[in-house]
Formats: sequence, structure tokens, C-alpha cells
Amino acid sequence: MSLRISTKFLKATLLSGALASFIPQAVMAETVVKWLHPEAQPKVVAVWRGIADAFEKEHPGIKIQMQFLENQAFKAKLPTLLQSSDAPSMFYSWGGGVLRAQAQTGMLRDTTSALEASNGAWKASLNAAAIDGLSSNNKVWAAPFKVSLVSFYYNKDLFAKAGVDASKIKTWNDFLSAVKALKGAGVTPIAGGGGDKWPVHFYWGYLAIREAGKEGFNQAKSGKGDGFSSAPFVKAGEHLAELGKIEPFQAGYLGATWNDALAAFGNGKAAIILGFENTPGTQAVNATDGKGQPTSNIGRFAFPVVDGAPGLATDNIGGINGWAITKNAPPETEQFLQYLSSIGPQRILAKETRILPSAKGAADVIDEPTVKEAANAVAAETWHQNFLDQDLGPSVGAVVNDMSVEIVSGAISPADAAQQIQDAFALEAP
Repeated sequence: MSLRISTKFLKATLLSGALASFIPQAVMAETVVKWLHPEAQPKVVAVWRGIADAFEKEHPGIKIQMQFLENQAFKAKLPTLLQSSDAPSMFYSWGGGVLRAQAQTGMLRDTTSALEASNGAWKASLNAAAIDGLSSNNKVWAAPFKVSLVSFYYNKDLFAKAGVDASKIKTWNDFLSAVKALKGAGVTPIAGGGGDKWPVHFYWGYLAIREAGKEGFNQAKSGKGDGFSSAPFVKAGEHLAELGKIEPFQAGYLGATWNDALAAFGNGKAAIILGFENTPGTQAVNATDGKGQPTSNIGRFAFPVVDGAPGLATDNIGGINGWAITKNAPPETEQFLQYLSSIGPQRILAKETRILPSAKGAADVIDEPTVKEAANAVAAETWHQNFLDQDLGPSVGAVVNDMSVEIVSGAISPADAAQQIQDAFALEAP
């Protein structure tokens, strides 16, 4: 996948009107907006830099300074940086519990007033679920950048071999029947990454939001009733345990990483993987031959509903990413962020880096079929639940990850697992 920026595309989208007026930069004081990010792919950073350069040309006197920290270093050093004189103006956020904790320290400036200025024009241009996912205490703490969506991806040839029609997988029972049919045809049904644990938490997470529904899930997060030890969350575990008893994963999945799971799927050794919109690309990179499954042989379907439960097929799990602003950042930071999240730059990002953009209408440039399907699913969704190990905070999230693996492997009962999650959540509650 090429991430080269089309010169014509960039000019047409970003530079129209840029030279309508000329202000000599020499007579203007330069404002520096420090942009801290953990993006390690040079081609993606080049796209970002191109957008920043275009903004600078349209806004003489404002300099966008990009700063990189490797992912783990980013997470480790950010708390100290936020309290230092060298704090960034804006930084990458995964939302959820960490963003809420950062907001509570007083180190951030909320974006609420900027989003609602000019009769809410900026806010109205963005995915409402993304704004909601980056909010707490009625304030928005980061400007939405992109969302991601967890869906099932499948090998069309292996489904055909087993006589499975993916379009008919609508309920959890349909999914279990498909898994059994694949096993019966001598096909390993699912590629799993139990060693990393978080890939398995998507199963419990989706089953939990299907069983509880949005209202029930939010009640648990609010500490109402029995919280995460209540019946819907126990039932979610029971469904996951039922899947585990079929032994659907590849041999050795409990020690496998996410990249191992991608390799198993890419090598054609498993028919299904529960992954992200970029999975059709990353499976190829991780396959033994570096090519993996051609995109024409990969299909997508949504996580199924549970019969009789309130959760909807349009209730999704996926990441919600944004850019948080530090309290002493120059006011031009909001100006740049509004530009970065406007439809022109968002279309460039969607086209060149295959993100699911947060700006409404920006996904119309996506042409890869499964990514387009994911974008359409996000556009039609009724709820976008952030990754649980982000939304519930790292401590509770780690317990969710652990319990998910233990449930599916038969090492713990669903009820005991739900109680451990609730106990961990209660310890973190304010």
C-alpha cells in the first residue's frame, strides 16, 4: 500500500486560497505549536507533515513542530512531560481512563468551547460518537482524529470449503455453527493471540455490550447495582466459554502474539480473525511469504448479536483517538486542530493512510472494499464503545484481558471472572 501524497490531490484539497493574501513573515512573531506523537511509520508521518506544511503556508507566523516518542516511551514519559516547561502543545490520545485521569490533573485544556464556537460548526462536522468517547464531566478533552472498528475478517476460500455463508452469520448461535462447520471440514476456525491477551478481550467485550446493551454497560461503569458482576457480564463469559469448548483456535494460541495470529490468518492456516480495519493489510506483512491472502479473498462481517439481548448489531467496539491540548498551549493549537480534523485533511488521511476519519463525509475517498465496509459501519453505528482496556483504565483493562483468556481456556468460571473484573473496577472507582 503506497502512502505517497498526490501533489495534485494535496494542492486541490489544501492550498486553494492559500495565496489570496500575503503577510510578510519577517514582521510577524512566530508561534510554535508542538505536536507530540507516537507514529513510527515514516510514510504516515510524511502525510502528516505535508498537511502541517500546507497549514503553515495558509497561516504565516505559525510553526508546527512535530515531536516523536516511541509508543512505550510515549506512555512512560508523557506524565512527566505534561508537568514540565517543555510540555507539548498537543499530543496523541487513546481516550478512555487515561485521558480522564490526565484531565483531572488540570494539565489539559478542554476543547469544548472551540468545538461549539460559530454555532457548533466544528462539532457538527465530526463523528458524534468520537466526541462522546473523548468526553467526561460534560467537557470534551481531545479533538477527534480517527476511529477504528473491530470486526470479523474471513478467508473466502476456506469458508467455501466448509460450506459456510458469512452473510448468514447474524447471531452468536450462527457464529458457533459456522465455527463447528469449519472444524468439521478440517479447517482451523479462528486465529487467536492469547499470549498478548488483548486480542481475546474483544470477544468478551463484544459479548458484554451485546448482553448488557449501551444502557446496561453504562450503568455498570457508573457503579450501579452489581456492576460488572451482574447477570449480563456473567452471560457474556458463558458465551465465551461455550466458544472455548469447541477449541476453535490454532494450536499454541495461548502463547501466540497478535502478529502470530495475523501470520496464521495470512498463511491460510485459520479461517477467521477478529481484527481491525487494517487487518487485510497487516496479515500480508506478517505472512511467511510477505504477501498473505489477496484482499479479494478476504471478507468482513460484524460481530453478531445475541438472541433476546438488548445489544444491537450497530453497537461497535473500536478505538477512539484524538489530540489532547495542554493547559499552556498557544491558542493557535485549536486553530491547527480544527484544520487537521476538517474534511480536506481528513480525506487525505483516509486516502493515503487508510484511517477511518472522524470528519463526516471524509470516508468517501476510501476505495479498498473491507475498509469501505468498516467506514460505512461506523457511519451507521448506534454506539461506539472504546477498547475496554482503554475505557476502563489500564488496571481494570489488564484484568479484563486476563479474565477473557482464562474464560475461553476454561481456567475460570464466567461468574468468578465477572466478579474479579468488578472487584478491580471497584478499587479504581473514585
